[in-house]
Amino acid sequence: MTLMKRLFGNGQADPKLKLVPLYNQIVAKAREPHWYIDGQVPDSLDGRFDMVAAILSLVLLRLEESQVYALDMARLTEVFVDDMDGQLREVGIGDMIVGKHIGQIMSAVGGRLGALRTAMADNSTLDDALIRNLYRGAAPSPEALAHTRQALLDVERALGSQLPDMIVEGDAKW
Repeated sequence: MTLMKRLFGNGQADPKLKLVPLYNQIVAKAREPHWYIDGQVPDSLDGRFDMVAAILSLVLLRLEESQVYALDMARLTEVFVDDMDGQLREVGIGDMIVGKHIGQIMSAVGGRLGALRTAMADNSTLDDALIRNLYRGAAPSPEALAHTRQALLDVERALGSQLPDMIVEGDAKW
């Protein structure tokens, strides 16, 4: 690789940029007020992270149904990491420990992905998964839990009715 290419790139757009519209949809869905009002998800940095991680997990679960989207899933995860890196820096986390925090964030997302994979296959475990992963062990009112459960199932159903290509392009309506 020539010095010029290393310094200035190869002139091609970063392939993960095509996933930014989808990531923006994920964040917009996670920021809908009903999660925090009707669902009583804590309206805090942690609560908002938990909602983004939950919606991101549902999207990844939909895309993992076909190995064709493995690279898109990896790139979507990179977009998420880039966003979390920026968020950490914005709240004052320094360069020296950002990597450690990103590692913890990815571990948390992996845990939520596994929990939701299991819970979506067996809805009888969904409430427990939500209490652990969205409410961090502090159960909300039964009405709030029912709202969040149904809203996540609605997101899963809506994603399932969309073509994966449309989801990846950020053009799907879910």
